[in-house]
Amino acid sequence: MAHVIDARATLVNDALDGLLAASGGRLARLEGDPGIRVILRAVPEPGKVAVVSGGGSGHEPAHAGFVGPGLLSAAVCGDVFASPSVDAVLAGILAVTGPAGCLLVIKNYAGDRLNFGLAAERARALGHKVETVIVADDIALPDAKQPRGVAGTLFVHKAAGHAAEAGESLETVAALARRAAEAAKSLGIAVSTCTIPGSPRSERLAEGQAELGLGIHGEPGVERITLPRASDLAHMMADRLSRAIAGADRLALLVNNLGSASALEMQILTRAVLATDLGRRVRLLLGPAPLMTALDMHGASLSVLPLDDALERALSEPVPVAAWPAAVRIAPPILRPVPEGLAGETFTPSHDAVTGARIAAVTKALIQAEETLNGLDAKVGDGDAGTTFAGAARAVRAEFDRLPLADPAALCRALAERIGRAVGGSSGVLGSIFFAATASALADGAAWPTALGQGVARVQSYGGAQAGDRTLLDALIPAVEALGSGDLTAAAAAARAGAEATARMTRAGAGRSSYLAMGDLVGVEDPGAAGVAVAFTALAEA
Repeated sequence: MAHVIDARATLVNDALDGLLAASGGRLARLEGDPGIRVILRAVPEPGKVAVVSGGGSGHEPAHAGFVGPGLLSAAVCGDVFASPSVDAVLAGILAVTGPAGCLLVIKNYAGDRLNFGLAAERARALGHKVETVIVADDIALPDAKQPRGVAGTLFVHKAAGHAAEAGESLETVAALARRAAEAAKSLGIAVSTCTIPGSPRSERLAEGQAELGLGIHGEPGVERITLPRASDLAHMMADRLSRAIAGADRLALLVNNLGSASALEMQILTRAVLATDLGRRVRLLLGPAPLMTALDMHGASLSVLPLDDALERALSEPVPVAAWPAAVRIAPPILRPVPEGLAGETFTPSHDAVTGARIAAVTKALIQAEETLNGLDAKVGDGDAGTTFAGAARAVRAEFDRLPLADPAALCRALAERIGRAVGGSSGVLGSIFFAATASALADGAAWPTALGQGVARVQSYGGAQAGDRTLLDALIPAVEALGSGDLTAAAAAARAGAEATARMTRAGAGRSSYLAMGDLVGVEDPGAAGVAVAFTALAEA
């Protein structure tokens, strides 16, 4: 798998230099030894307790991305998924620790415990006041003697950073951090492992599988499951977290993107979690955002923290650190009515058995073809052509009993209104234009073939595409022309031939395919044309 790096041996140092360059002078870095990778605030505060954390790289923005007022004083970065050395941790401690002392926040992994722990001992031997807190928030293995430290560590960063920024003593800072560490609980889910830059990708999950209870270093999850719907997954994870924090009625929830889950997926998961019994106890929400990632792992983790007044104040306090998500206080959604003026024509429902059967057949066929058409579109477009056709079909099906089936012109106007409202992008507009123009021609007394031809002409006029441009028109134009004989079977055959012809076209004159090279187009039918062929085939068979 290709990665945008210079060399695997220098990727962490190169990345930290990029973070430094983009900080606008807010951050600094220790130099002199390339093995000592410490990011710290450009303006130190020696009179306050220093909060230092870190660990292996690959979890960005953690940990270096959280250096700043109200959070970390310094972050010590190791190689990808490897603890930094004792010398690197000690350098970080010595660089930021003054008379007020230092708190080390350590994730519960053997390498981190040993290297940060020995560094703490060496710093104490040099006369510095150093306290440590170990975070072990992962509940994937309820009986584990040494639970892993995962995204719940961020609660500890914020609690400690807040107390330190307020000028509290080392004892007070450490006590608040330990309360957060002991109370925080986390659980993760992923549908892919991660890829270390410069290494090949390892695939261990089949399509539709997921791993529940994974760590943040690409290690296998505790359970391999069939990925459920988002709402079912949210209930599953929320139930397990609830058992780990029994009795807590005021919670903070951190929704963490493990690396490559889309924003849409993360928002859906957040909504689903907040709708559970656990979610209804959430007072503060952090995220969804990539916070403690595992490189490019496609997954998410949920972390919860029972709140007391001090922890709630700590998490709520804003900080001037771009990567840190501001805590949002949960409130009922604000819903406003659709503005007046959008209501379209009111149609009087009517019945026609033949027309109804044909519409039912077309909508069924387009819904069944959704995955097939999406597969074609994934090769030459953005992968949603099938969903667009199926979305239009579902919108029509939902209104079926209210359609004026016995009035052709009114029926086409109704289809134009339903499709235009339900289907986004250019496809919905073009579909609406097609049926609106057809309706107008029918109202003027034109027969179906002529009226449909008017619809095609309007689509060409507004859309800018013509026959041979490798679009749905390459199936629609010959199909409508064949309808002049009144033979639906001939129209379906013409649509199918037109769709198949697009696979032999080496250039596209319109649509997303027009940006692709010849090699990406040859042998692949245009998904829009294929969708038209599906519709006409269903009409003929009905």
